[in-house]
Amino acid sequence: MIDQLIEYDRELFLYLNNLGTPTWDPFWLLITDKWTAIPLYAFLLFLIFRKYGVKGTLITIVLVALMITCTDQLANLFKHGFERPRPCRQEDVMEYTRFIAVRCGSFGYFSAHAASSTALAIFVGLILKRFYPKLIYFIGFWALIVSYSRIYVGVHYPLDVITGMLMGTILGLLFVVFHKFLIEKFKITF
Repeated sequence: MIDQLIEYDRELFLYLNNLGTPTWDPFWLLITDKWTAIPLYAFLLFLIFRKYGVKGTLITIVLVALMITCTDQLANLFKHGFERPRPCRQEDVMEYTRFIAVRCGSFGYFSAHAASSTALAIFVGLILKRFYPKLIYFIGFWALIVSYSRIYVGVHYPLDVITGMLMGTILGLLFVVFHKFLIEKFKITF
């Protein structure tokens, strides 16, 4: 059953990856670049500051840093534990892959990009939901696009991305609980 699931994952990867065209390549390379989202991060930080003040913003920044560290380290633990080659390094797959990424790491299960972007979207979307109820849809869409970009550029299989998004969701929800606890503990008012 696992072998069949992996085969479906390869087939789906090749299908999705080969939908790409040179016309769209620069767009997806921009989306997958971690520095591209800095204006979004600055905007979200501004919204957090407006609602939580200095102390609440500092708490939030520390929690986001811890959350991203957790997603990255958990992804590394899985990558070195499972040692699943990335599609750009997999025999019988790399020959048919549109690899356009800048580099190709060794192992790919699971996607740290998908985990981190999803965790951030869930966390920020939920802590700001009472103030900006539609924000979570916007940043959730952003996380989905970032996650898909990993397939487009040829460095992750769909299951790598789906698992990353699932792990990001779990960690995002967990850190929302921590945030609520700390906001109440330090008596931060809105």
